[in-house]
Amino acid sequence: MSSTLRFQIVGEAFTKRPVEVPNRKDRPSEFFAKYVFNRQKMSKYLPADIYKKMCDVIDGDAALDMATADAVAAGMKKWAMELGATHCTHWFQPLTEGTAEKHDGFVEHNGKGGLIEEFTGKQLVQQEPDASSFPSGGIRSTFEARGYSAWDPTSPVFVIGDTLMIPTIFISYTGEALDYKAPLKKSLKAVDKAATAVARYFYPDVRKVVSNLGWEQEYFLVDEGLYTARPDLLMTGRTLLGHNSAKNQQMDDHYFGSIPMRVASFMKDLEIQALELGIPCKTRHNEVAPNQYELAPIFEETNLAVDHNMLLMGLMKKVARKHGFRCLLHEKPFAGINGSGKHCNWSLATDTGVLLHGLGKTPLDNLRFVTFIVESLMAVYRHNGLLKASIISATNVHRLGAAEAPPAIVSSFLGKQLSDLLEHLETSTDDEIINLTGKQTLTLDIPQIPELTQDNTDRNRTSPFAFTGNRFEFRAVGSQQNCAAAMIVLNTAMAEALTDFKTRVDVLISEGTEPMKAILRTLREDIKTCKPIRFDGNGYSDEWKQEAARRGLDTETSAPLILDQYLTPETVEMFSRMNVLTKAELEARNDIKLDTYTKKVQIEARIFGDICMNHIIPIATRYQTQLVDNVQKMKAILPADEAEKLNRTNLTLIKQMGEHNTFIIENVERLIEARRIANRIKDSRERAIAYHDTVAPLIEQIRYHVDHLELIVDDELWPLPKYREMLFIH
Repeated sequence: MSSTLRFQIVGEAFTKRPVEVPNRKDRPSEFFAKYVFNRQKMSKYLPADIYKKMCDVIDGDAALDMATADAVAAGMKKWAMELGATHCTHWFQPLTEGTAEKHDGFVEHNGKGGLIEEFTGKQLVQQEPDASSFPSGGIRSTFEARGYSAWDPTSPVFVIGDTLMIPTIFISYTGEALDYKAPLKKSLKAVDKAATAVARYFYPDVRKVVSNLGWEQEYFLVDEGLYTARPDLLMTGRTLLGHNSAKNQQMDDHYFGSIPMRVASFMKDLEIQALELGIPCKTRHNEVAPNQYELAPIFEETNLAVDHNMLLMGLMKKVARKHGFRCLLHEKPFAGINGSGKHCNWSLATDTGVLLHGLGKTPLDNLRFVTFIVESLMAVYRHNGLLKASIISATNVHRLGAAEAPPAIVSSFLGKQLSDLLEHLETSTDDEIINLTGKQTLTLDIPQIPELTQDNTDRNRTSPFAFTGNRFEFRAVGSQQNCAAAMIVLNTAMAEALTDFKTRVDVLISEGTEPMKAILRTLREDIKTCKPIRFDGNGYSDEWKQEAARRGLDTETSAPLILDQYLTPETVEMFSRMNVLTKAELEARNDIKLDTYTKKVQIEARIFGDICMNHIIPIATRYQTQLVDNVQKMKAILPADEAEKLNRTNLTLIKQMGEHNTFIIENVERLIEARRIANRIKDSRERAIAYHDTVAPLIEQIRYHVDHLELIVDDELWPLPKYREMLFIH
């Protein structure tokens, strides 16, 4: 890029005005879910008996028969066509971290040379997209192209533009899951079954337990012109080079600050469109870093929440471009400042309205509360390495442990009051604690339990898995990741922990132990067992890394090695026992994650080498030549001693630039050779390890020298927009 073009782009970025957004006078409640075929729409467009059957299907008590599907499709088509829809698509979540869709028109031959609009139950329920180009991890051969997508009735269909979007699962011809939704739904079924059984110790009328999720989506906005002038942003989603701006987030003046006008206009437009699609947007604000923002909805059932997050990420990118921005969902688009995560607030609730991770009003309620807290800790303790593997990636590794992101060691923060309570329970005896006065009444001689309040914890930002009042907040999930990956692990691990808990309690009861005493004895065992996962201190400290290793927690930092957790005997046994993922499916996912890691680092290395050799070195050499020319001319017109004195600075710069240039050129060659060697490795795990150990470190080493050249080279010559130009929207 010429310097003239760069300054033109930067100037335009600073003079843009907000895009006008229609000023809606109706309340959000009046246009919420306008484009969603929810129960309200179903009751209007479906016959009463069909509506009732669909409610039974959605609530999990009935199977969907084809006659019902045909009736639903007819009503759905009528509603969608009234909104201008002409096509439909099965909308699914392959193992690419994105979504996929193939649009088919509502058209069929009418037998008379014309067309009719048609949409049948069969088209609604099942389609056969070509699965050959989606990641399968070796589950099937490339020539075995057939895959099936099947409607998920629990996630409402919706209309975008002229297309009816139908949320579906995606499986192979032989039945293995090729997506995130299928195993997510199985994990939700497993935790429902296990949690319901335990909840009935306290509330016999419980029929169902639902997993809830409230995600917090962080993101960056960058002016589109500046974005397109950065090949690294364009190709990888992050800046592979760039020196820190003199001012970034150190003044703490961006966090919760006044939202810039252009950004506010974008946010308003985004929220309106999201609300129309049934995404219950609640919160918006400036985040810690310049140009960083957050959007968070009201919590929802986990399956629906995941669908809404995937839908929103696509919507954010589309709306951003309308407003002259590019939305960056990379976990670390800019070095040296806060990265972007997707905090996942997770909890369990019964169909009777009891929040299992929330406090109650009686000692019995609070014993239930402690039970579900402790078993959540057991789940995380047993599978802390797997939980880390669920969120590790080539992009998220840049964020973890830096600038408010949690470290890459999974631990849980409870706060002093709750931690003290568990310590008390661990060392107490039955006689000290329990006094049964009747079948349904329980008095605990622990004054802390009735006194607990909803906000009994601080907010430890260095904890990856923190209890925050009535839920656990898993903070390690990356901004662009499908949070289903983490939710699959978390809910399955919770199902396993609760299943084991109930088995042990029932054994004690069968031996004659009173039920509440059996629960307390089992809780004491688990409090002692999972104690290593509890940590309320500074997760960034070196002392914690050493302490975590002593506690037996997973402290691995290499992404390819972290992914080994998907194939440990404990992982395979858990997923198999809970009927969520088979060993073959786990092996496939592990292979896909390794391959994805390799490809992302490979792309970064290729574009980085290109920028260095075709953008940076030519410009640095040109400026160096100008300095050399200046030195020679000074010598020609000035006395030797005076010229030497005046040229001292230029000579120093020339030498520094020569050293930087030499290092860059030599090590770009090393980078290319390291890629060649790694690419020849057949085994996907070993290839990923090679990219991690040899390729990725070289990028960072070379970057150091490129960023120092940025401080030396004439600003007018520098070919790429700088951090100070990209990070401040006005």
